[in-house]
Amino acid sequence: MSATLTYEPYRLPAGMLAMAVHGVFFALLYFGFTWQIQPAETMSVELWQSLPEDTVPIAVAKVAEAVQPAQPVKPVIMSKPDISIKDNRKSETKSVVTKPDKKKSEDQLEQQKSAEAEQRERIAAQQAAQAAREKADREKAIQDAAIDAMVNEYKAKIVTKIRRNIVKPPDVPDNASAEFRVTLLPGGAVLSAELIKSSGKVAYDNAVERAILKSQPLPLPADVAMFQRFRVLRLTFRPAE
Repeated sequence: MSATLTYEPYRLPAGMLAMAVHGVFFALLYFGFTWQIQPAETMSVELWQSLPEDTVPIAVAKVAEAVQPAQPVKPVIMSKPDISIKDNRKSETKSVVTKPDKKKSEDQLEQQKSAEAEQRERIAAQQAAQAAREKADREKAIQDAAIDAMVNEYKAKIVTKIRRNIVKPPDVPDNASAEFRVTLLPGGAVLSAELIKSSGKVAYDNAVERAILKSQPLPLPADVAMFQRFRVLRLTFRPAE
């Protein structure tokens, strides 16, 4: 059996395509790897033959602090309460309480009694003054009432004496009223008789005026001090009275 060779025209392009794809793949791997690799950072170091004088003590102190071991914490010891102090305080408070001074209490009692006595005296004085004022007011009221009664009595006497001397003119109504202001002198003499309110009848007004002047001296109290109550009189006259 013999084999025959046949030509396949599509195998050459396929092989070339596969080689191109593999080439691109290897190129990506190569460039990607080189892109991620970065150069290492460089460090510059200065060499000193000896440290400066200013920094040596500070550095030594820092090293000593770092090397110094931590000190152990001391335990706290709880102390028992001092009972004797409390007992002393109790004894001190007891010693403060003392008995009251008898003499001082007696002095305070005397002062209180004296103050109460003074207050009673003030109250009694106020009551006495009030009673005296009330008594004076009562006496004055009684005196004023007596003076008013005397004034009214003598005014009535004066009006009665003047009425006796009035000559009533005819045709004068009984409700007619004439009012005069009469000024007197000590002893009862008439200084003036002024008509204040007319009765409406001139004849009756003139008759009353003539009667006033004819009746002097008018009766007055014997007490001269009472004259001020009779110096100026307002007298009213009616025919019916």
